Amino acid sequence: MISEEHRYPCGQCGAELRFAPGVTKLKCGHCGFEQAIAEEDATADAGQNAGPWAKPKPARGPKRFEELPLAQGLSNDLPATASTEVRATKCPNCGAQVQFDGASHSKECPFCASPVVVDTGSERKLKPQAVLPFQLDEKTAHKAMLDWLGSLWFAPNGLLQYTRAGRAMNGVYVPYWTFDAETETDYRGQRGDAYYETRTVTVNVNGRNEQRQEQVRKIRWHNVRGHVARDFDDVLAIAATSLPVNLADHLEPWDLSLLEPYRPDYLAGFQAEGYTVALADGHSTAQAKMERIIEGDIRRDIGGDEQRIDGMDVDWRDETFKHILLPIWMAAYKYNGKSYRFLVNGQTGEVQGERPWSVWKIAFAVLGVAVVAGVGYYLSQNS
Repeated sequence: MISEEHRYPCGQCGAELRFAPGVTKLKCGHCGFEQAIAEEDATADAGQNAGPWAKPKPARGPKRFEELPLAQGLSNDLPATASTEVRATKCPNCGAQVQFDGASHSKECPFCASPVVVDTGSERKLKPQAVLPFQLDEKTAHKAMLDWLGSLWFAPNGLLQYTRAGRAMNGVYVPYWTFDAETETDYRGQRGDAYYETRTVTVNVNGRNEQRQEQVRKIRWHNVRGHVARDFDDVLAIAATSLPVNLADHLEPWDLSLLEPYRPDYLAGFQAEGYTVALADGHSTAQAKMERIIEGDIRRDIGGDEQRIDGMDVDWRDETFKHILLPIWMAAYKYNGKSYRFLVNGQTGEVQGERPWSVWKIAFAVLGVAVVAGVGYYLSQNS
């Protein structure tokens, strides 16, 4: 994610080392040599590069991550140390922001395998403050994807066979924004309490009209006002436009307590996408998530059987953000002229994908239901 090139030659045979998912080591795929990733003092590093505007946040153990003030981030008023020069270009096929290290000028897009070439220009990007290292290797992720495909009703058999024989999945670190906020909310609304009235209705039974009594549910509404408070921590918003938001959101939850201070060592052998969703847009997405949770708090505070929210005035305080990288295994397959994308959470193994359908399986299922219904009707008429 930074402009200088990072290389990790094996100390035993000279081949390239890559990060080994599940352990804090770099491993040589040629001779098996392993090299530990050295621990670093993230607190000291944050103090040197941040300044009084940064809000340190405790993480797992002694690790601390910078929480950057949202107001300064939205106004582009962060110190120069919070960003770095990167060479990047947008993939002409899928729109992913592909970044380049060292002297390289071309590579394959990790999202759609299209060739991408960059010129010599560069731009400033916010540095990632933390990374969630891969916990699952490619073999485990591939099996999780195959199990998911095999569990789908009406999935084409040919697609499952194709994915079994297909190429390896790509491990990609995907950019996300996280947001923190303290909120105080005044609301006005209505509380609905249910009550029942008995009424007489006329029904037709075997050709004759009969009168019956039934209970009718009604709601008695009362105006209410109140106040709720909630603090939010690490609300996620994907910072990439190359992935469908609905698929990425359903990869949650992530255990962010396992975040590590950003180091390029964790990216060795993997690819990382640059963010294409602006901080302001990510904040809008996260704020909408928070407002839905606040609405739930308000409904519980109102009580009763039903609730109406007529207005809510949210006071947002101490808003901060981080730029982080999360691990996702990806595969894209073409089957019968159509592309299908599958994602596997590189920490938990949760699978999401674009749903494939078999027209033939659906047709046979409909035909089978029709046959069963026809036989049942025939038997009922001749019994």
